[in-house]
Amino acid sequence: MLEDLKEEICEANQKLPGSGLVKLTWGNVSGIDRKSGIFGIKPSGIEYTKLQPSDIVLVDMEGQTVEGNLNPSSDTKTHLELYKAWPKIGGVTHTHSPAATSLAQAGKDLPCYGTTHADHFYGTVPVCRALTPDELKEDYEKNTGIVIVKHFAENDINPMDIPGALQLHHAPFTWGTSALKSLENSIALETCAKMAIDSWKMNPNLCAIPQYILDKHFLRKHGPDSYYGQ
Repeated sequence: MLEDLKEEICEANQKLPGSGLVKLTWGNVSGIDRKSGIFGIKPSGIEYTKLQPSDIVLVDMEGQTVEGNLNPSSDTKTHLELYKAWPKIGGVTHTHSPAATSLAQAGKDLPCYGTTHADHFYGTVPVCRALTPDELKEDYEKNTGIVIVKHFAENDINPMDIPGALQLHHAPFTWGTSALKSLENSIALETCAKMAIDSWKMNPNLCAIPQYILDKHFLRKHGPDSYYGQ
């Protein structure tokens, strides 16, 4: 079932170690088939080098496994909440990449300081609040997703314009139109976080990029009249 999707998800997960985003097994990528309402995700604790497409666990929109003999990632419920809330996304990546996780631990948003950031994120990548003790006890992973979705709704942030978030005390989540695109956004987020941290060292009073430059770089790549690429 959904062999092409499983192959893409497997490929995206296999790319995590080489991307520099993960150590050990600290990360996972999922992808969804919207027509069937089924998404695939990396099984929990499996080494990336040993992962095969047949290992990918398929899950329905109620969170029930529909195919696979292994336990899905412990973050499956978080991915599910993002898929349920945002029908335009096709993939989700979660890592504990060093620079982005440092911002999440510090509780610091990632403003857009330059065109590298502007090519991928249309403004500030936000920190979402920590879970309350009751939320954690009730369902930690599900409520992690709910907190991210609520933050974007309450702050009128378009998840397709800002395809990533930093979870306070936790780590980054990114998403995209496919599993591989969500991985690309995770790489971009980590790179921009590292650039921002380095820039703060040189200039603690750094100002965000002017809006007109942000508009130009994001919209030439993602806007209705985009002209970047072939």
